Amino acid sequence: MNKIDILLGLQWGDEGKGKVVDALTSRYDIVARFQGGPNAGHTIEFDHKKFVLHNIPSGVLTPGCINVIGNGVVIEPYILRSEIENLEREGLNLHDTLLISNRAHLILPSHRLLDAANEQALGKKKIGSTLKGIGPTYTDKTARCGLRIGDIASPDFKKKYEALKQTHLARVSFLGFNMAGFCLEGIPFDEYEKMWMESIEYLQQFKFIDSEYYLNEALDNGKKILAEGAQGSMLDVDFGSYPFVTSSSVTAAGVCSGLGVAPSRIGRVFGIFKAYCTRVGTGPFHTELFDEVGENLRKNGREFGATTGRPRRCGWLDLPALKFAVMINGVTDLMMMKPDVMDDFATIKAAVAYDIDGTESQRLPFAACTNTLTPIYKEFEGWQQKLTGEIPQKLEEYIKFIEDYTGTKISFVSYGPDRNESIYRDNF
Repeated sequence: MNKIDILLGLQWGDEGKGKVVDALTSRYDIVARFQGGPNAGHTIEFDHKKFVLHNIPSGVLTPGCINVIGNGVVIEPYILRSEIENLEREGLNLHDTLLISNRAHLILPSHRLLDAANEQALGKKKIGSTLKGIGPTYTDKTARCGLRIGDIASPDFKKKYEALKQTHLARVSFLGFNMAGFCLEGIPFDEYEKMWMESIEYLQQFKFIDSEYYLNEALDNGKKILAEGAQGSMLDVDFGSYPFVTSSSVTAAGVCSGLGVAPSRIGRVFGIFKAYCTRVGTGPFHTELFDEVGENLRKNGREFGATTGRPRRCGWLDLPALKFAVMINGVTDLMMMKPDVMDDFATIKAAVAYDIDGTESQRLPFAACTNTLTPIYKEFEGWQQKLTGEIPQKLEEYIKFIEDYTGTKISFVSYGPDRNESIYRDNF
């Protein structure tokens, strides 16, 4: 029986999942997104071209690969349409390769308005939302009042839309948000709403499917499927740095609910991590650097959000957090990204434990969600050479320490943004 493999991030997102999915897709017939929405930004570079994907699975750039947007994903029609049209301008035809789950929830313009109102109301305690409407959409999903892709075919779709919109506007008014002059994607709200409705019509030229049946039948027929996650495990709504998290289940468990496959059908779990750490937005970041080293990581790594353009916070690798993510996801293969960012570093550090009120611990405690923990570091001698297709001895030592600490092999090392700048190791 074929099983579905998983690829997901193990840190706070931005680990480089898009490149790895792209590198893996030649092995798979289907790539399926299982959670998140247009707050994702998966960047793929090859042949001197750069593609940033938000809702569309990263297998879209591989000829013949079928791409499924699963039921656990939330879809903003205007953004999805723009993404499709951008890819079509590059010569890609998605009409035969992009499938959308009937059960995927829709992000309304008023969800995005409510997102902005919620952030303003939180003030200094704001979550750091991308303002794409992700949180309010998942809230409506849980409250059982959301709209789904399958609802588009309903004769009273616009009536349902208007009722939900009015509910959102009432909440916005209650929060005291002044929407005069409010814009989405630089477009006034009323005008944007019309374009959103036009995008709903546009999307109907693509195939809406019962993706849970489609994927299980594909497995039964011997197809190979890769489930692609967005964000990272430290942003998971249950196990991340709550409340500074995303609104969906980012972990391997989210594949079962986000695609409709049983736990017994899960195969390999590929966990992506950077050789250092980054985070966008607010929330605890125990190994964050505020000095020249942190700035060099940001500059060398081009650490700016693919979706928002916001500069990322940078710091050393947090091994207790990484080991925690490996544990909750059942990671079978680790994949290291961007060690080349530290090519010229004489010394590299990694947190191996925390000092918690005078006690040393390798566990990521509940207090890590809101409190600052003092990291205990181990130093490594840098390799101080430009990485190519060979792993220098000092990097090999760094890799070996991470493998021993987490109990998991590193099967893949990326040393640049291009799909060819990759080293495959250990039964990969």
